[in-house]
Amino acid sequence: MQHDPACSLRIGGLTALSATDYPGQLAAVVFCQGCPWRCAYCHNPHLLPRQGEQEIAWTDITAFLERRRGLLDAVVFSGGEPTLHAALPAAICAVKSMGFAVGLHTAGIYPRRLRAVLPFVDWVGMDIKAPFDDYARVTGVAGSGASARESMQLVMASGVAHEFRTTVHPSLLPAPDLLVLTQELVGLGVRNFVVQEFRDRGCARPELTGTPSYLTDAFCRLLAGILPAFSLRRA
Repeated sequence: MQHDPACSLRIGGLTALSATDYPGQLAAVVFCQGCPWRCAYCHNPHLLPRQGEQEIAWTDITAFLERRRGLLDAVVFSGGEPTLHAALPAAICAVKSMGFAVGLHTAGIYPRRLRAVLPFVDWVGMDIKAPFDDYARVTGVAGSGASARESMQLVMASGVAHEFRTTVHPSLLPAPDLLVLTQELVGLGVRNFVVQEFRDRGCARPELTGTPSYLTDAFCRLLAGILPAFSLRRA
């Protein structure tokens, strides 16, 4: 019996139905296990290790999706960081062959691997952490901004529908830095940008919880004046 390469995908969780993880589509979300970055505000810290305590077999995922044909529009690969896994392209192609659209959530950690899967996905949601020269303050990894910048440019050049979004914690991304990032994105050709308020839920760092947001209506109007298309997601 021929081995299915998608079976080596490490999966740390599954959301059976989401109306928010792929714009305009009802989607299941497959959470890939493992991420090399250590963003302090991460709300899925259990997905950071390469091996999870309770992983889901790929065959269980495909069996679930078979039962959801005609009920779901799409499958989103999230994480963790999906492009960490060599099995991701095979998993994406398997989902496409079942008739689902494919979404990808990524932080752009591995540009070369992202480039390989972009032709097969229908939508990308990419997290932008901070001004690219100051990424390590959020990710804890030196040089991480260069990878993110390259990945962002790959997404824009691919023609794939996409969203760039930034989670804002006031201590990790102060207001002046968010303005710098917004100007930087405009200079790189970004036209639509989503800012997300930090949510306490799931954060493993108690010292980061309870911090008031600076994303007032007036500040958001300032951002909207810089970008052709700006939107805010409240916590």
